[in-house]
Amino acid sequence: MHSMEFRDCDYSRRLFTIAIDIGGSLAKVVFSPLDSGLIYFDTVETARIELLLALLDEVISKYNGGDHGTTQIVATGGGAFKFNDLIVERFPGVHNFSKFEEMEGLAKGLDFFIHQVRDEVFTYTDLEGEKIVETVASSPTAQPTIYPYMLVNIGSGVSMLKVDAPNVFTRVGGSSLGGGTLWGLLSLITGAQSYDEMLNWAQAGDNTHVDMLVGDIYGTDYNKIGLKSTHIASSFGKVFQDRNHHNLNNGKCMTHSQKSTNGSSADQESDAGADAENEQLTCTNCIKQRNKSFKNEDICKSLLYAVSNNIGQIAYLQAKIHNVQNIYFGGSYIRGHLTTMNTLSYAINFWTESSKQAFFLKHEGFLGAMGAFLDALELH
Repeated sequence: MHSMEFRDCDYSRRLFTIAIDIGGSLAKVVFSPLDSGLIYFDTVETARIELLLALLDEVISKYNGGDHGTTQIVATGGGAFKFNDLIVERFPGVHNFSKFEEMEGLAKGLDFFIHQVRDEVFTYTDLEGEKIVETVASSPTAQPTIYPYMLVNIGSGVSMLKVDAPNVFTRVGGSSLGGGTLWGLLSLITGAQSYDEMLNWAQAGDNTHVDMLVGDIYGTDYNKIGLKSTHIASSFGKVFQDRNHHNLNNGKCMTHSQKSTNGSSADQESDAGADAENEQLTCTNCIKQRNKSFKNEDICKSLLYAVSNNIGQIAYLQAKIHNVQNIYFGGSYIRGHLTTMNTLSYAINFWTESSKQAFFLKHEGFLGAMGAFLDALELH
């Protein structure tokens, strides 16, 4: 759990407000104790819904004296509907439980962080590091951030919003290939137990052991179309290429099939069933042995690059179609991970020929919860 200073203009409010954004992978929690001047942020895996409910209990007890009657809970995200009955049953004594529309929450939260929180927005590349972008007006008369801008919110999936003015937005696109894709595939391939473990592996990995590069195909740069030898030509291409290390014919291991044909026909007939079973086991072992040459760290970096580059390219296309200059990336997919941010920045820079930039937010995963929180304060 972490916190930041919070200027709530309505100090007369008497309701302790908790906002929760329950996504497909993570549940995000935002709350501010009455008159504290602080706002707190926390996360729980959605699959562990009981831990989320226990956290809400703890927050009410510790920060509002256990008084449910002066507590309101506002929920957004798909889980606000999926777990509606469970939350109502667990907290029957709260003053109010309500739901807030997810996309509206994202747009509202983004606007707040951009215009109200100093040092919130930044750019990042491996070469230049982190650079703070000042977006908060220095005075009431100073020119605000120019609309429109685009939010690429990367959670389990991806949603892209064009924001034209405060509380005026349109969902212009999205993708099913998001954080849930990366998490799911890497869980299957590497056996990693947490998203953070995958990100740590990716940070240490070398994707060139797994990805096929332009240089692997051409032996040099492909200057005619502006591709360097280090550009990825095929994600995971070397894994397919390496299949020749295992001599297969129509899915059968030729090495062990040839061994099984030696000996008398009587022996072959009597041992046919055993041979078939042993061949399958041997082939499986051969494939496992081959796969050991690919490290989890390298696999994680390769798939992280594949998903991030895809998101970056789609974001560029949407920004071009809708004539949007500034592209903000949010959502729990990023988590301040340097390789992820560098990849998204590189993709935007490459596809736009340096005409646009990728912007990141320190509270990137809490846009929806923050928007729901602010709306609840305005209404009560």
